[in-house]
Amino acid sequence: MAKKSKYVCQQCGYSQTGWSGKCPECGSWGTMVETLESPTVGKKSRNRTQIKDPVKLSSVKAQDTQRINTKISELDRVLGGGLVLGQVVLLAGEPGIGKSTLLLQLSDNLAGALYVSGEESVGQIKIRADRLGVQSGNIDILEETNTDAIVGLINSYSSKKVRPNVIIIDSIQTMSTLDLSGMAGSVGQVRESAFRLIQTTKALGIPLILVGHATKEGTVAGPATLAHMVDTVCWFEGDKELLVRTLRSVKNRFGPTDEIGLFKMEEKGLISIEESEKLFVTDSNKKVAGSAVTCVMEGTRPVLVEIQSLVVPTHTAYPRRIAQGIDSKRLEVILAVIMQRLHLPFWEKDVYLNVVGGFNVKEPAADLAVALSLISSFKEKAMPKAVCVGELDLSGGLRPVFAAAKRKKQANRQGYKTYISSEDFDTLTSVVKQFVK
Repeated sequence: MAKKSKYVCQQCGYSQTGWSGKCPECGSWGTMVETLESPTVGKKSRNRTQIKDPVKLSSVKAQDTQRINTKISELDRVLGGGLVLGQVVLLAGEPGIGKSTLLLQLSDNLAGALYVSGEESVGQIKIRADRLGVQSGNIDILEETNTDAIVGLINSYSSKKVRPNVIIIDSIQTMSTLDLSGMAGSVGQVRESAFRLIQTTKALGIPLILVGHATKEGTVAGPATLAHMVDTVCWFEGDKELLVRTLRSVKNRFGPTDEIGLFKMEEKGLISIEESEKLFVTDSNKKVAGSAVTCVMEGTRPVLVEIQSLVVPTHTAYPRRIAQGIDSKRLEVILAVIMQRLHLPFWEKDVYLNVVGGFNVKEPAADLAVALSLISSFKEKAMPKAVCVGELDLSGGLRPVFAAAKRKKQANRQGYKTYISSEDFDTLTSVVKQFVK
């Protein structure tokens, strides 16, 4: 018996049998999502539901988390030590950033993997495998987009002694079930397909990795509930023109969040980078105006990055403010503080700011380095070899940052003897008087 579907408004809950772009009840556009009808609804189904007895939290025994080592050190760092049995990971990123390459290397490292491809043919995957030097005979490739067929194959492993150590779906936006009439990639199809795959793999205790597409806004394509359904969300980012790739953990039920893994894209695939000394800092012996080094925390890892600025006279009515690797609004705030507290005429200058290596700085601890880089370029005076760490408030004062001892230790380990922070200076003005006269 075929299952019936209906279209439900995600705003008010109104339902109807046919699709319409506008909800007849609340008038919201684009909120009608195809959803399977429950076979049993209403009061009778509630009466037949068996409610489990609650248990005391104190009576629950703690269990050690069993992890599977992926043999990719930076991936294990982001996951918190490896894959957990039954864990569901959503890996998202822009096209061509290296998601499929990383997962093919992962499949090669694990003794047994099921790689379900909905975008590439088996022949295309074979070409990439040969380029990467993947020769494992334990990788099963399935070229399929029917979710029900995939679920049936996964369920067949329950009666077999040998099971895959990981199941990879590349990608969830290409999967669809015949129980819904919507096309693959629609909100209803993505949500229902992900739900069925997650339920099946969790019942068998097999780790599941879902590859997700990225939107133009830099978010995961599909319904927002997709990120809530999985255990871990990892974002693969980086400039495709550069060699460095960054894997960020933005959600993790089995490990730390905001952790990053660093990779270098080479001919043989992605190589883990455990020492990042030379990735985001140029030759420290060369003193150039407009350059300042800071130390940012990415999860538990301190990373030294170089901020470069170019300040030139403007030829337009409105000066340009172009920033790469840092929030442009934050740059505007720092420029406003400099103009107000140090009385430097940046209103008649174009400002170009860049973070070396394509790194994205997201914490305010880099404010001091950004400000000193701008002032150094404005005055055409090079900064000494130093690491600058501190948050800048609107009064021009320096605020302390967390993990200060770990940042300072990392700076000393990489040969920086001068460490500029709120421990020795109270304001930006005092720092400028000593280092950028």
